[in-house]
Amino acid sequence: MNTRLSITFILITVVLDSMGIGLIMPVMPALIREIHGGDLGNAAVWGGILATTFAVMQFLFGPIIGNLSDRFGRRPVLLIALLVMSLDYLVMAVAGTIWLLFLGRVVGGITAATQSTASAYIADISRPEEKAANFGLIGAAFGVGFVLGPLIGGVLGGYGTRAPFYAAAALAAINLAFGYFVLPETVTDRIRRPFRWARANPLGAFKSIGELPGLGRLMLVTFIYAVAFFVYPAIWAYYGEARFGWGPGMIGASLAMFGISIAIMQGLLIRPILRAIGERNAVLLGLGVDVIAFVFLAFVTNGWVALALTPLTALGSIAGPAIQGIMSRTASDDQQGELQGALTSINAVATIIAPLLMTQTFWYFTSGSDSYFPGAPFLLSALLVVICIAVFQLRQRAANAA
Repeated sequence: MNTRLSITFILITVVLDSMGIGLIMPVMPALIREIHGGDLGNAAVWGGILATTFAVMQFLFGPIIGNLSDRFGRRPVLLIALLVMSLDYLVMAVAGTIWLLFLGRVVGGITAATQSTASAYIADISRPEEKAANFGLIGAAFGVGFVLGPLIGGVLGGYGTRAPFYAAAALAAINLAFGYFVLPETVTDRIRRPFRWARANPLGAFKSIGELPGLGRLMLVTFIYAVAFFVYPAIWAYYGEARFGWGPGMIGASLAMFGISIAIMQGLLIRPILRAIGERNAVLLGLGVDVIAFVFLAFVTNGWVALALTPLTALGSIAGPAIQGIMSRTASDDQQGELQGALTSINAVATIIAPLLMTQTFWYFTSGSDSYFPGAPFLLSALLVVICIAVFQLRQRAANAA
């Protein structure tokens, strides 16, 4: 088995999953008005509905797809998902009604839930001591997609509102062909596990994984941390304009810089960090750096200073893969898909909750309060990460006592 080609396919799949949303974002306001009418405000409402629908589908289907991959293998699940993804983008490209676009987002959310299977594949081919670092590659791929999606979507949007969908369909089809030839199966009869609906639904998956030693608290840490970290995409555009007077160009450039920094940190630098200090200390380092970065962003008034802080905020991103590595080593080989599916659902719930929490906090301290404080959401995120540190430390003390 050519491990390098297999990992390349997995990382491309994650890039496509993460760039799928950003790729079509630049054209969504115009496309919704084109097929549904109404003004920009109406388009924003429908855009929010479509985005939430996408996240809800990931929440519901993350554990299902993860459990299916534990039963039938990673290869068929990933390849079928790419085929459906390609067809779904073609349907969205020709959609003439808002309800067909809605259906496209339902299917798109399901196919994007294969990130759980991609992570399970990485767990399958990694030695225990390599898992956290290899999960960092998944995070790096997600960061690359986060950067490339809006950039490519904005360029292709100049050729019409449908062009990004055709491009996404073509990319998914090309990766499907690539995976067909290079991706071997990693689920053997030794680790194959029967599919059971009781464990495949999100609540069942949470219960099953949460019963493993220490994983219940780590799942809680993962959820709180995901809500806190989502402050960046949730309010950065509004915060940048309110605090620094940035326009769309500067906001886009700053987000691209953030995504690139995370990709470098999780793709290249996380390995020597893990070798030097280990997974547990990497978690504490990442969380501690996030607290400092969030507090600083809450009060900084100079945009260039905020940009200079980007490498520090990226350093905080090592916490996620390190936590994921600890959890993967605790779960058995036949539970990797189930574990990654549960984590996909946790992150999906955070994606649903965080935008509402962060934008409402921003609104209250900029429009609904006498105290004008655009950085308030970052202070809230800092508090949430402090809670993460406390829960993580309590989990460690409980493990030491046992």
